[in-house]
Amino acid sequence: MARRYFGTDGVRGRVGDPPLTVDFALRLASAAARVLAPEGGTVFIGKDTRLSGYLFESALEAGFVAAGVDVQLLGPLPTPGIAYLTTRVPDSFGVVISASHNRYEDNGIKFFDSSGGKLSDELEERIEEEVDQPVITRQSNFLGRARRADALREDYQRFCAASVPGGLDLRGMKVVIDCANGAGYKVGPRLLASLGAEVIPIGCSPNGRNINDGCGSTSPGFLQLTVPGVGAAVGIALDGDGDRLVMVDHLGRVVDGDQLLYLIACDRQDSGTLGGPVIGTLMSNYGLEMALKARGIGFHRAQVGDRYVLGLLKETGGVIGGETSGHILCLDRTTTGDALIAALQVLAIMVRTGRTLAELTAGMSRLPQVLINVRVAQRFDAAAVPEVAAVVAAVEQELAGQGRVVLRASGTEPLIRVMVEALDDDQAQQCAQRIAQAVKSATPPAAG
Repeated sequence: MARRYFGTDGVRGRVGDPPLTVDFALRLASAAARVLAPEGGTVFIGKDTRLSGYLFESALEAGFVAAGVDVQLLGPLPTPGIAYLTTRVPDSFGVVISASHNRYEDNGIKFFDSSGGKLSDELEERIEEEVDQPVITRQSNFLGRARRADALREDYQRFCAASVPGGLDLRGMKVVIDCANGAGYKVGPRLLASLGAEVIPIGCSPNGRNINDGCGSTSPGFLQLTVPGVGAAVGIALDGDGDRLVMVDHLGRVVDGDQLLYLIACDRQDSGTLGGPVIGTLMSNYGLEMALKARGIGFHRAQVGDRYVLGLLKETGGVIGGETSGHILCLDRTTTGDALIAALQVLAIMVRTGRTLAELTAGMSRLPQVLINVRVAQRFDAAAVPEVAAVVAAVEQELAGQGRVVLRASGTEPLIRVMVEALDDDQAQQCAQRIAQAVKSATPPAAG
């Protein structure tokens, strides 16, 4: 079935343009109630700090209450926090209002089931089938109740702290955390402070419009300046909804998701707790694959998207997986990608070994990788266009097995992503530009 609304990470788009309207959010809540809670239940609704989060929160609350579902309103809380809370209450599910790393003009709505995992394709399709039905309004004695549940933020904070066996003492460590003016701006600094760290928060002053704006995991430049500037041991950068992580070492150098994945996997191997292969994606740097192979650690690639990484982890019996962008899944600690939990794993390794982040990641060398995002009027299969395919084939022949080409449509934005890896940065840049130009030339006009 071709899905109309759900992409790789829920429903996402520009606020005010279909489907990101109040009317749709109300109908989506009613449809989700029919599918996920036909006999009633509890839904946890969390959000990031976008101004539009208030209107979608109100619309979803109304739809669920009218359908007989009790609502717990969590306010700003990282996406994995909502996933965790759904596991604590029987017959519950979670809803997150966020467009993750996108700018404030966008927003999105995604769901978690009672096990703390994202909905299956089948459940999302069933919800889509119900979206065009009239909104349910039950009689007064069957309506749900809505409550503010901000205090549950502390439950999530304690859960994160407990993700390090034996506890974690960060006394004497100076840490800079950039919360992207997003969902983690309260819980992130408080969590680190509760563990004894000297915390310097940046990107923790949301105004509804500055989420992901020159800050966070997608724009860590200021963090790179701040960490060595204040003499911090490490920097932590979240994205707008708190499920992506990149870090900065004491020298001000970015440590991306591939390097963090390598570090955590090697530590689990050393402790004898690494089960199954490590799972990356088509976009994971080839240097990660080579470094893991040198350690005797298996490595598989999933489609881009943390839901696909999760699926392959479960299929292969793995516990550690993630994406270059910073989605890190530690299934031996939680059910979904969690930036704060991943960061604590890294901090625990630093404390236990007495080594800097720079030293710990020295065993992995990244191949030069160039990523070009080609904005298009509408998504299309660029690889199926003969002119584009011919350029890709020529580039692959030029790389001669010493690099990679990945060409894919974004699942959340109208972009075609062109990625080239090569032994030489100039070669990677030139090859990527050639493919990107072919994609631009092949882009179909906007529908309508």
